[in-house]
Amino acid sequence: MKQFITVLLAILLIIPAFGTASASDHNTDEGIDERFGLPILVLGGNLDDNQKQEVRDMLGVTDPESVEEVVVTGEDLVRYIDGEDSRARMFSSAKITREDEGHGLIIERVNPENITQVTDTMYANALLTAGIENATVEIASPVKVSGHSALTGIYKAYEVSGEQLDTARLEVANDELNLATDLAEEEGIDQEKVSELLAEIKKAISEQNPATREDVEQIINEQLSNLEINLSEEDRQRLTDLFNQMRDLNINFDNVSEQLNDLSTAIQDRLSDVVNDEGFWQSVRDFFQGLIDAISDLFGGGNDSEPIDES
Repeated sequence: MKQFITVLLAILLIIPAFGTASASDHNTDEGIDERFGLPILVLGGNLDDNQKQEVRDMLGVTDPESVEEVVVTGEDLVRYIDGEDSRARMFSSAKITREDEGHGLIIERVNPENITQVTDTMYANALLTAGIENATVEIASPVKVSGHSALTGIYKAYEVSGEQLDTARLEVANDELNLATDLAEEEGIDQEKVSELLAEIKKAISEQNPATREDVEQIINEQLSNLEINLSEEDRQRLTDLFNQMRDLNINFDNVSEQLNDLSTAIQDRLSDVVNDEGFWQSVRDFFQGLIDAISDLFGGGNDSEPIDES
């Protein structure tokens, strides 16, 4: 009993110190920009009613009239991405607010602990490939998920708003997101490092305008060397295939070069923060692991659920 009280007190002390971001932290009441219409709230089709309300709360939607609400399903996924499964489970949700030219892409996972594979910068990279610029995108999920289905929801939001997206670019963007998460999961590369690699390859393609697959491969090898990333030959070929597809589609990264530069800077800042504070964050991880172990010992062990794979 004494051990339980000690653990409980420790939890009560640590929660105020770290806190969580509330919806009001990222929901400024600036009114509706009539040029772009209402922000669009896209809810995962596999959420129940209570979970949908939880998402609305997380994304700061207190007035249903302040957003246009739509639901994204596996049927939407196969409309945008050839070869996908219409039975795919859709949980991660998003609120998309279109912004003025030059605003750039602002991506925020409001509860990143529940979106386990896709980072803010991975979303930004994929959306730039898809041709989406100048928007604030907030992503949330009430359950642990990989985060892949949010991309489809964002595509649907643009369709609802009347903008026609190039489906070939959407498919390449989806491939890019899948590859990014695979490199982080299978090769054990830091997620931000993966995002940095993709952004730097795009910048190099913009500057060098490669004419052949061999030129693309050379750019990829140069960036892998610059960033000191070692990949298997199979994954090098997957990268080459991906960016050669972009070259074949004539995706012009000159149009988003400023946003790529901003993205690279943001990634560098995040990587720097991780390096500078590694000792602090390790101590935080150790502390919480100690709490988990103590609670597990008291109640006879736990049963952590695996995140839902939406890919």
